Amino acid sequence: MMQSKLSRRKMLQGIGGLGFTATTPNVFATQAAATQVPLLNPAPSPVARQVTPFALNDVELMPGPFFQARLRCQQYLLSLEPDRMLHTFRVNAGLPPKAEVYGGWESNSTWADIHCQGHTLGHYLSGCALMYGATQDARFKQRTDYIVSELRDCQTASKSGLITAFPEGNSLMETVLSEGKYTGVPWYTLHKIYAGLRDACLYTNNPTAREVLVRFCDWALTATSPLTDAQFQKMLESEHGGMNEVLADAYAMTGDERYLSLANRFCHQSILIPLAMKRDYLDGLHANTQIPKIIGFRRLYQETGQKDYQVASEFFWKTVVNTRSFVNGNHGDNEHFFPPAQFSEHVFSAKASETCCEYNMLKLTKMLFEDNPSAAYADFYERALYNNILASQDPDTGMVTYFQGNRPGYMKLYCTPVDSFWCCTGSGMENHAKYNESIYFKSADAVYINLFIPSTVRLRPGVSLAQTAQFPEQASTKLQWKTDAPIHFKMKIRHPYWCKSVTVKINGKTVLTSKDASSYMELDREWHNGDVVEVDLPMHLRAVALPGEERIVAFVYGPVLLAGALGREGISTGSDLNVNERLYGSVLNMPFTPPTLSGDPHDLVRQAKPAGEALHFDIPASGSDTKVRLKPYYKIAHERYATYWKLSPEISAV
Repeated sequence: MMQSKLSRRKMLQGIGGLGFTATTPNVFATQAAATQVPLLNPAPSPVARQVTPFALNDVELMPGPFFQARLRCQQYLLSLEPDRMLHTFRVNAGLPPKAEVYGGWESNSTWADIHCQGHTLGHYLSGCALMYGATQDARFKQRTDYIVSELRDCQTASKSGLITAFPEGNSLMETVLSEGKYTGVPWYTLHKIYAGLRDACLYTNNPTAREVLVRFCDWALTATSPLTDAQFQKMLESEHGGMNEVLADAYAMTGDERYLSLANRFCHQSILIPLAMKRDYLDGLHANTQIPKIIGFRRLYQETGQKDYQVASEFFWKTVVNTRSFVNGNHGDNEHFFPPAQFSEHVFSAKASETCCEYNMLKLTKMLFEDNPSAAYADFYERALYNNILASQDPDTGMVTYFQGNRPGYMKLYCTPVDSFWCCTGSGMENHAKYNESIYFKSADAVYINLFIPSTVRLRPGVSLAQTAQFPEQASTKLQWKTDAPIHFKMKIRHPYWCKSVTVKINGKTVLTSKDASSYMELDREWHNGDVVEVDLPMHLRAVALPGEERIVAFVYGPVLLAGALGREGISTGSDLNVNERLYGSVLNMPFTPPTLSGDPHDLVRQAKPAGEALHFDIPASGSDTKVRLKPYYKIAHERYATYWKLSPEISAV
């Protein structure tokens, strides 16, 4: 009963980032004071989803790059020791720890002033719950159940409902709430624990997780009740994760409108109001502090029908995706939004594209697609999934990136297994566990095929659809029906933005040719067991200019960003394993001169030659190098690379 209710309400995961205090332009505060935005309709009216995702265990991944990435994530999750992550939770509850605490952000002595100790456990709980949902591997449910039982014991022993791993113990939140000393990001960290408990409810159906979560929410109600609205909004200037989202989820689980009211209080008005007015004041703001707020706005729109939440979330997505994103789908420099007119000043930073930001943007994109199944949302999801999320994992160790910069000749730096529990390490535990969540969606009479990933989806008992593909290495996919009896159903297959023309065959006969990029091709008919749908998706090499700067380009083949593979000169073994994410940009700083590309980008594309392997090209270069090898960015690891190229001399518009 509980799980089905959660599924209907679209329970989603929590968010990450580490932004300390948001620097909010004064205009926000002025508008917040002058404009009255109702926080809650008198009678909340949930918005019906147009499409819904399939349950994770209704979609089975088949061998391919995403399957392999998930396997590496499984191995990493199983290598970690829950008792080490639970160490300080038990200490704060007056219970003896069972193992030594991990290092990095989880250490009692490291990052003590930031208050992010404990965030990893929340992400780990979500990661294990998602992995169980995706694979039904009992080992992940066992770990989830164990952590939940430990958190219940901590909660019982502390006698307050609060569960923390802060060095100051539970007293930190008393100081935050009674004295207004908003140091660090304590709500951000608590949100991860809330989200982990929620995901344990959703994906493992653990009733104890629900009990602990409800008591934790009750603590938040009591603890924040003395705050005036002004004090509450002041508190929200510090990063607080997706507290509005997870409290809306708690309302959906329980029907307790107190949680919905608190979710509304956790909406940062100086961000909500301008976005609801379709005004972009994001310049200079910490990016991943804002995205979880927007996810919460969308979640509240789903539960209440409140128009301001709808407008704000949709405007934010369009603004970030269409005017603030790099070719890989991510955005920002050194974790912050910069003015779109300054792309050329920030593009070659080593600290672009914080991985947590894309984790959150994909969460928001999925929610928006459920409400309005537009191919534009699925196009972005594919672009970001291949070129940022899949690209964030070390194919050898399963470790993950914090940033994915565009500095020519730089390389991806990965976390270490047990000493660098960055925010992106935590969200990485979830990213690679849920690859099967957005391949397919369903309505009452249709299945949407959004991604061309080898997989099988169970539409209903006795009816499934198997997708066999070697995409993107091969520019096609095949879908075969397996059904106990004939069934009338619509197939809506995405015609991606990067494809000029798509041809569809049924049982070998051409039935449709689409010239309408970024749309859905509909096949409405009765299907029989063994029917085969073949989709031809021709891909082309193209140059994509940096926004506002025609002389700086990246090369893309189909949906896949291609990077120049620049070798390992000056890189010692192991130098790509980085304990401290603050070292990004300050290591590997020996002089390095990348190859030079010159001329018109159209000419370069025409001169590019396939280089043996699929998705590999040689492109002519100037100077000491006569050519550059381009290969999929998601396959780049342990070597220098370049994604953007400043062409010389000046060129015409792309």
